[in-house]
Amino acid sequence: MIALNDFTRQWHDTGTCILDAVRTVGESGWYILGNEVREFEKALAEHWNFAQAVGVASGLDALEISLKVLGCKPGDRVLTTPLSAFATTLAIVRVGAIPVFADVDEHGGLDLDLCHDILQTRRDIRFLMPVHLYGHALDLGKLRRLRETFGCSIVEDCAQSISASFNGAFTGSAGHLAATSFYPTKNLGAMGDAGAILTNDDEAAARIRAISDYGQVARYKHQVVGHNSRLDELHGAILRRVFLQRLNGWTARRREIASRYLRGIKNPRIEMPEPPEGSQSAWHLFPVLVDPALKQDVMRYLARNEVACGEHYPELIPAQEALRDITYELIGECAVANLFARSEVSIPIHPYLTDQEVTRVTDVLNEWSAAI
Repeated sequence: MIALNDFTRQWHDTGTCILDAVRTVGESGWYILGNEVREFEKALAEHWNFAQAVGVASGLDALEISLKVLGCKPGDRVLTTPLSAFATTLAIVRVGAIPVFADVDEHGGLDLDLCHDILQTRRDIRFLMPVHLYGHALDLGKLRRLRETFGCSIVEDCAQSISASFNGAFTGSAGHLAATSFYPTKNLGAMGDAGAILTNDDEAAARIRAISDYGQVARYKHQVVGHNSRLDELHGAILRRVFLQRLNGWTARRREIASRYLRGIKNPRIEMPEPPEGSQSAWHLFPVLVDPALKQDVMRYLARNEVACGEHYPELIPAQEALRDITYELIGECAVANLFARSEVSIPIHPYLTDQEVTRVTDVLNEWSAAI
């Protein structure tokens, strides 16, 4: 089976280095908030061109803490996308704020032109949480103009977009804070849950550090009601010493595979929504769209041909049972987002795919019409 993600191959490539990193932590005798985390934060900030990065326990915590640092309170409204991992909305709900869902554009990302129209008439919306979905960078110029024109506070959900850029600027640079995840399937994934918040604001970074460590500003001096959300030393060591060293190569390989798919998949029944013009995608996922009536057929066909596939995301967030008793707003019918949810299939795009496997995936998809 050609896998969506192949952690076995990753271990064969990195396992010796990972064990060395673990040994370094063990021999140090320091497991929480030590040198390994500090050095990883510095390296991550440098890689992403930010002044500071603060490690936290998960991508969800990164989003929630970011909203709190920007002053988002119960009852505030946060404009966001209905097409994303549930964590994007869960962070808003956990703060006590009200998610306001707007439709996506033809690339799958939050429709920023629609957001402009909404913010013109909805001055009660003070926060914006866009997602750089699939690893495609949203138009950062449009995001900056929304920030400047309407004075809204922006948390960019960059969980899928490390190394992605728009017209040369990295994702996360248009908002006030950038939140990311190191969940294992991410382009820079840890060996468990982890996340980070990136910022150029030293004061914001200090508040993030306090909130993530029980609200402490100094040992046993608790200034705010905080979280237990600390990136541990093992993750810090593995991420910096092993995975971050390989990230540029991994990203280049993802882009090479995506280019081969875009050139090679010619099946007229398959649509490939490309990144927006100006976006250099990190290609966290490679989504293809098919007629909703044929979606289950193509997924069964891929499985029969030993090609793994996935769905991102088959049910819009507002339709989730968890929001049944939660206050939220849905602006319009979100027709484009619904089409993505009903049509999208993710095919393998990870850096350990061989050229032969990429060719095999391409050939299988091109032959699909004959199987219907």
